[in-house]
Amino acid sequence: MKRLFIVGIVSVFITSCATEKLNLSPLSDSAAGTNSEDSRGVGINITENINASEITNLISSFPRFSNSALNEEVIVLKYTLQNYLYAVESGNVSGKSKAVKNLEKSYKSIQKLRRFLKKDDDEVLNRYLVRLKTNISVIEDSVNGKK
Repeated sequence: MKRLFIVGIVSVFITSCATEKLNLSPLSDSAAGTNSEDSRGVGINITENINASEITNLISSFPRFSNSALNEEVIVLKYTLQNYLYAVESGNVSGKSKAVKNLEKSYKSIQKLRRFLKKDDDEVLNRYLVRLKTNISVIEDSVNGKK
């Protein structure tokens, strides 16, 4: 059942990205030397943004917990973070807004599920969530023109 769920998530991830084209890595366009900032001024160059890089690293190193409901919500959070990075890089304003709403929803769900964790696991999860939230805030500020 878990394999079916993971295969479903992966297939949804591959077929429905926030960008106009299939892009399996938030770094692939930038690595080719293209600048994704468009006329709307929303895009940022992911490869040159340390906060986006840290988000990508946090996604790949996010720990698994004993609570299966929490692990499933973490998968949703990771997927939403990837969509957020794709939308920011491509300058997709509506995709970014949708991803931010989904991030908030997932973040709230994870906060509710935290009460079922052991203290050590809760502290680890909190560190990850704080780092993610901080990096997203910095990216949002830079996208919105605040320095």
